[in-house]
Amino acid sequence: MNAPLLEVRGLTAELDTPAGIARAVDALDFDVRAGETMALLGESGCGKSMTANALMRLLPDVGYIAGGSVRLSGRELTALTEADMRQARGRERL
Repeated sequence: MNAPLLEVRGLTAELDTPAGIARAVDALDFDVRAGETMALLGESGCGKSMTANALMRLLPDVGYIAGGSVRLSGRELTALTEADMRQARGRERL
């Protein structure tokens, strides 16, 4: 079986709100291999958009990745500088 193109392990994203910390994504794990399609399904407000934003590191100003790993083609995205992340978003050929 081929290696995953996208590997997500323990992804946790939080929002620092006036009411306290809100966990928007809680320890998410999944893989996507080349040629596969993945869908996130759920009710309004369940975290679909926050998951996508966390994967791309496009969280709102009060948001941050609290833990976990996001690897794209073996490259750890959570460790990249913002400048390197801008290069990775939508420009890399996979």
